[in-house]
Amino acid sequence: MASVTYDHVWKRFGDFTALNDLNIAIEDKEFLVLVGPSGCGKTTALRCLAGLEEISDGKVMIGDTIVNDTPPKDRDIAMVFQSYALYPHMTVYDNMAFGLKLRKTPKEEIKRRVEEAAEILGIEALLKRKPRELSGGQRQRVAVGRAIVREPKVFLFDEPLSNLDAKLRVQTRAQISKLHQNLQTTFIYVTHDQTEAMTMATRIAVMNKGLLQQLDTPQMLYDYPANLFVAGFIGSPAMNFFSAKLRKDGNNLMVDTGAFVVKVPEAKAGTFMHLVDKEVIFGIRPEDVHNPLFVPPDVSAAEIPAKVDFTELMGNEIYLYLIAGEHNFVGRVDPRTRFHMGDEVKLAINMDNFHIFDPSADRENPPAVR
Repeated sequence: MASVTYDHVWKRFGDFTALNDLNIAIEDKEFLVLVGPSGCGKTTALRCLAGLEEISDGKVMIGDTIVNDTPPKDRDIAMVFQSYALYPHMTVYDNMAFGLKLRKTPKEEIKRRVEEAAEILGIEALLKRKPRELSGGQRQRVAVGRAIVREPKVFLFDEPLSNLDAKLRVQTRAQISKLHQNLQTTFIYVTHDQTEAMTMATRIAVMNKGLLQQLDTPQMLYDYPANLFVAGFIGSPAMNFFSAKLRKDGNNLMVDTGAFVVKVPEAKAGTFMHLVDKEVIFGIRPEDVHNPLFVPPDVSAAEIPAKVDFTELMGNEIYLYLIAGEHNFVGRVDPRTRFHMGDEVKLAINMDNFHIFDPSADRENPPAVR
């Protein structure tokens, strides 16, 4: 088993910088997820660790060993790609055993490893089949099994679920999480799907434009995003943002969006006093927008007016797509709600969980104010 370290890692392709001074220390046996939009540098970071890309500057370490110049085959890692990359003419057993045969591993050892991996993944009955006889989920498990039999120090996953349908993604996601618990090995997983990141990771590294935006546990990223990008990326549907101004009204601090005005709870007002009369971005998550009839207990609710643009009935909840002045936003409300398209309604927002971002500090990516 091994830790992994990115120490001031840069990767440039000509004039384009794919990784910009990346620093991440991944602990032994950790499940770290690299997440971000297409082109953010997450797959490049994985390929630099695997040795499939040469870094431009910095150090990549596995354990205490710098592996910048170590060939991929000698890094003791195993990688699972988006493409299953199975040999169509070989059986499942032979696909899983192929890498071990190349290393001249004894036959009995190969048999032991393949059968153990097949048992872990629940594919013992598939060992004699060819890839064409398998479903997409079964092929993905074979690809994972091929990595398991190598017994590497580090597992790398590059968007392994993106070819699967929605139901199978959920099932395979759970299987990979259980696999990590069983193997107790370092997992590094790349995805653009923040739901995968939130449900699987020990910690998440959020990336954008080659820069690490925030590295933290899933709950901390959700509750305390470092900046506007992280706040908008983590959570589904995304956080609602309103251009606003903070102003004093007597002893009260108010958030004025133009479409509505809400009071900042007294316990939190002191944090934002330095932003009085300044332009800010007010953030509230859809799950903190409620029908006033069904507000959870112990919530500091503030009523705002809005117009219902359209609705999505989800069974256990309703998504309301709303308009307030020039702002469009989303609410996730109680399924007993009976709002309809075109209704002028009152909503209650949870002012215990609001966020303020300061665009004067960074116009492109405003930081959160704590």
